[in-house]
Amino acid sequence: MILGFLRIPLKLSPPEILRLLGIGVIVALHWITFFHAIKVSNVSVTLGVFASVTFFTSILEPLLQKRRIFWLELLLGMVTILGIYIIFRFEFRFTEGIIFSLASALLNALFAVFNRNISNRYHPGVISFYEMFGGFAFLSLFFLVTGQFDQGFALPSGTDLIFLLILSLICTSYAFMAIVHILKSLSAYTVMLAINLEPVYGIILAWLIFPKTEQMTPGFYLGAAVLVSAVLAYPILKRKFLKES
Repeated sequence: MILGFLRIPLKLSPPEILRLLGIGVIVALHWITFFHAIKVSNVSVTLGVFASVTFFTSILEPLLQKRRIFWLELLLGMVTILGIYIIFRFEFRFTEGIIFSLASALLNALFAVFNRNISNRYHPGVISFYEMFGGFAFLSLFFLVTGQFDQGFALPSGTDLIFLLILSLICTSYAFMAIVHILKSLSAYTVMLAINLEPVYGIILAWLIFPKTEQMTPGFYLGAAVLVSAVLAYPILKRKFLKES
């Protein structure tokens, strides 16, 4: 509807449409694994381990764009793995959640790199339209195959409907299109680093909203601190080494 109002054409070649729909499937798998990780562990563990997306991006982006691996990105990516190891060591009871969060991070890295490669070809709204449709179609099929449609869906009302609209329109659709637009000028790795600040405020909010289920061991916060430090160190170190080169 928005694209029609702005008179932005949706016509693409069939191969490109299939490509965008395929990326949408990757996004849907990312959502499935991410929310399953929260279900079998908690918000803090899922967000903390999800910061490994920088490591996956540091490997996938050079491989898929056929450029050399930047040693600083790889080094900081390895630091995130150290953080994950610390979390795993102290939060072993959440092994399933850690594994699914790692899978979600890998899928999100793939989504970012694939979109980085096509972000300059089409309008962000067009890319988002086909990818979101592909994700919607795959999720519908997933619910049908797994029998989750049989469980029925409660129709939201009142406050729930308002929150769902905020989550869908602002936190998902708009954010999705904004990321695609940003990828026109920034590398996938840089965008993923910015997104990796999510564990900082996400863990804090989770602790405030769900204090009974989000109380973690000191080892978890040590591992999360290692992950966040890698995120914050990247722009500083990159600027320093670019000046020296």
